[in-house]
Amino acid sequence: MEFTVQQIAHILKGEIKGNSQIKIKNLAKIQEGKEGDICFLSNLKYENYLYTTTASAVIVSKDFEPKKNYQPTLIIVEDAYTAFSVLLEEYVKIINLLKIGIEQPSFIAPTCTYGENLYLGAFAYLGNHTKIGKNVKIYPHVYIGDNVSIGDDTILYSGVKVYADCKIGRSCTIQSGAIIGSDGFGFAPQTDGTYKTIPQVGTVIIEDNVDIGANTTIDRATMGATIIENGVKLDNLIQIAHNVRIGKNTVIASHTGISGSTTIGENCIIAGQVGFVGHITVANRTTIGAQSGITNSIDKEGTTLLGSPAIDHREQLKNYVIARKLPELKKRIDELEKKIVTLQLSK
Repeated sequence: MEFTVQQIAHILKGEIKGNSQIKIKNLAKIQEGKEGDICFLSNLKYENYLYTTTASAVIVSKDFEPKKNYQPTLIIVEDAYTAFSVLLEEYVKIINLLKIGIEQPSFIAPTCTYGENLYLGAFAYLGNHTKIGKNVKIYPHVYIGDNVSIGDDTILYSGVKVYADCKIGRSCTIQSGAIIGSDGFGFAPQTDGTYKTIPQVGTVIIEDNVDIGANTTIDRATMGATIIENGVKLDNLIQIAHNVRIGKNTVIASHTGISGSTTIGENCIIAGQVGFVGHITVANRTTIGAQSGITNSIDKEGTTLLGSPAIDHREQLKNYVIARKLPELKKRIDELEKKIVTLQLSK
């Protein structure tokens, strides 16, 4: 596929400085750009590459002022990083729109319905009474169980499993290996020391514009629904237990585990390897640092926490400083104890 700089600038609502009719074939990092590529310059640490690159075009922010001569055509936008992410998004959409048709072997149940421009990869399975929207892309080896609904423009990459009765909204992206709707971890201890399985008869509801990373698992509810609200972004290898609710536009990094019946608010930022106990509530706009342990509800909006168990990040940073000084402090205490003993003996 080829696009002109002018076409790209139109998508990004940018101003062109240079040749608007240059053909662009690829997207690339500025340090690797070559003829036919378009790159972006956001971090000024990479500014020198602008003066040496042979890329055909570079996206820059409107406040950037070149210090030397350069070769590429510039597309000047409000924010270069955001603009390039928009361009990547449009590129992926175009690539996916080109994929249409039903590959064989694949299975579509007689009661399954689907919209126009479906792509169904080989060895995919669509269960009974499943409803698939328009422009949905289902890659090879995807399993979709009975009574599932999937909204328009959603993409399920290879190996995704969606269990029965789950609902997935519009414009979602689910990466390879993700599992939606597996049983929650429900077992009742018995008097003889064994455990009895508690049937998980609820569902999973994923709203619109949600991104789910590779090998992330979202358990179905015991009763009711596990709910992932609009705009949530989940990294790879995240565990979300039964009856969890994650609020709008919250982002969660890899290796985080959320125990059952926990509610996380809107616009939260959760770093990697964070652990949540069950049955707690996390307020809107909470930020949690990596490897933190959340053992109690967080009631105040806009809180930033760190550590395990997590406390206010400023207090935890002070604790880290003190912890690094513990060997020195112990040495000083030992010396003081010796002086005290010496003073007592001299009396």
